[in-house]
Amino acid sequence: MSLPPDHPARRSGTDLADHLALLRRRWLLLLGCFLSGGTAGLAIMSVTPAAYTATTHVLVTPVGIGESGNQVTNRQREHLNLDTEAQVAQSAVVATRAAEQSGSTELEPVEVTVPPNSAVLAITVTAAEPGDAALQSRAYAQAYLDHRAESARETITAQQRLVAGKLRQTGMALSQVIDQLQTLPRGTAEHTRVTHQQNVLARQVAGLTQRHDQLRTLAVTPGEIISAATPPPDPSAPSLPLHLGSGLMAGLLLGAAAAQVRDRLDTRLRTAADVERLTGLPVLADVSRPLGLGALHELSSAVLASCPGKRLLVKSVPPALGGTQVAVPLAANVPLAVLDGTDVNDLAKADAALLLIGLDGAGADDVASTVRMLSRQSVPIIGAVTTTDLTPAPVLAPRGQHSSLGKLVASGEIETSMTARTAPTSPVRRPSGR
Repeated sequence: MSLPPDHPARRSGTDLADHLALLRRRWLLLLGCFLSGGTAGLAIMSVTPAAYTATTHVLVTPVGIGESGNQVTNRQREHLNLDTEAQVAQSAVVATRAAEQSGSTELEPVEVTVPPNSAVLAITVTAAEPGDAALQSRAYAQAYLDHRAESARETITAQQRLVAGKLRQTGMALSQVIDQLQTLPRGTAEHTRVTHQQNVLARQVAGLTQRHDQLRTLAVTPGEIISAATPPPDPSAPSLPLHLGSGLMAGLLLGAAAAQVRDRLDTRLRTAADVERLTGLPVLADVSRPLGLGALHELSSAVLASCPGKRLLVKSVPPALGGTQVAVPLAANVPLAVLDGTDVNDLAKADAALLLIGLDGAGADDVASTVRMLSRQSVPIIGAVTTTDLTPAPVLAPRGQHSSLGKLVASGEIETSMTARTAPTSPVRRPSGR
């Protein structure tokens, strides 16, 4: 429901209580969208193909050479840079090698994660078949280890060649120094200098020889598979909690939005709370049932306290409803001239107005139109009375042939059509004009 733009009543939805009240009013729409969302989630789950996930765990060990150092932190306490190794395991080079090993032309994407505080790579593959998922996961793990070992061997071979080259150069320089030393006389400064150079080159040759021997005997240990993937017995997707929860949440959000839009567009007045919320008029009573003494007393007290003059107009919304069911009891209980609107002069005589609103028969726009009409005549509105009895007012005979209900005066005297029939020539008692 929505307020008329020119009405001063406070628009709903400004705090949490208003939103909760809106959801209570539109609970059926909200529930329908909520259940529809859950049904849609289940339907999507039923048509989503199953997927199986297999994981192989690889323990990565240092190969002893060519390692990229890693700063030790709370997350990573190994000197190996496992984040770099995870990227290597997902590289195209490893994927190509894994495809060759598994005999498959196209592999599923691989996901590599590093558990905190460990030197382990979790290599995960998701495929449509459980056997394919396990096979490809193991192929990725083995391809990574093979690539790591091959890279380490290439690095060692390159370093061996470098050391061997330096060793040859140093050996040749040492031979030249030895030959030169044999031609120099002992005790001379030149002999001493060449002797020192011989000792330095000899130490370099010894160090390079030792380094070359270490590289030749260095064992390459890229790591090992500590947990090989096996075909998973149950699919990892689709997930019932995920699809159902997502559907229900989407339905809940859609239902809340639909309830908000529906409430904004619907201007019908169904309850007294709707009247107060959408029009800003206080509801003084509900006359759907006959007024009891207590309710009539409260209504009369409110009318007397709010009416600024002596003549009160009961205005019906819609107009066909008629105001007799409120005017009659009020005329008998308040010292006011109660006008029921049957006379064309009632609007001009009225000092205040009381709206009789037919629930489920009137909308907020109808009330707003009546409010604007009364405002143009400078007739203040003291409140509203609601009813669900939408029986139209009886059709009155012309003034010369049949009297209307007449005016309801402060004494409680009511001139009815029966009085008009028994005394057609008697004047109708009406309140004095302004």
